[in-house]
Amino acid sequence: MTRTKWEIVVVLLLSYGMSAIYSVVGIANRLTQPTPLSQQTATLNRPLATQELFDLIYQVLGVLSGLAPVALVVWLVWRDAPPRLGVIGIGWSDGFSWSKMRHEIAVGFGLAALIGIPGIGVYLAARALNLGVTVVPTALDAHWWTIPVLILWALRAGIGEEVVVVGYLFDRLRSIGWSPWVIITAAAVLRGTYHLYQGFGGFAGNIAMGLVFGALYMWKRRLAPLVIAHVLIDTAAFVGYPLAISLFPGLFA
Repeated sequence: MTRTKWEIVVVLLLSYGMSAIYSVVGIANRLTQPTPLSQQTATLNRPLATQELFDLIYQVLGVLSGLAPVALVVWLVWRDAPPRLGVIGIGWSDGFSWSKMRHEIAVGFGLAALIGIPGIGVYLAARALNLGVTVVPTALDAHWWTIPVLILWALRAGIGEEVVVVGYLFDRLRSIGWSPWVIITAAAVLRGTYHLYQGFGGFAGNIAMGLVFGALYMWKRRLAPLVIAHVLIDTAAFVGYPLAISLFPGLFA
């Protein structure tokens, strides 16, 4: 196995590859339970300590630890030849401009709507068909820091997944000779697999998201719109969950 292949294996075992393994084991465990899948619950953001101060500290440490693989892949890509981070769609070779940034933000918002709105339908359909669990985006107690921390968790997910699973993985798989659509499909299946803890609805929905994100990335070679869209989707889910519960208790409770 070449050095690049070993590098890919190590990076994935330190990040979303290991998450995928845990999710496969987790869904197997869920399927052996007597309780139907739709009546089981997966809680994403939960208290990590009984004391408020230590809960906050653990939450921040959790966010930082999740960004460690991002730091690793940024270093691995940066040490390569120029354009360094440009090969994974970060930065502009001809310099920064507000017009470019505004365009990428607009694309990110459009992607968030394109993926997020149908995603609610996929989630509800999966529960109705007993193919998905009840996902509780947050069970954090109400503190002054609750919403900022939820936004930090959304940033961790958006930055981590898109930098590692799209930017880094696409570059490295391309360098060892994989074809574009094989890369897009493999990354989408990986994305779906580490979301299997949500059930088969989350698996299918995230594969679809991965295919759309991957195709757009292969076309534009820009990472920022994907990160923006992902952060927006997760922020809406995490922060908006209490409101969704109050408005539609039969659907989301």
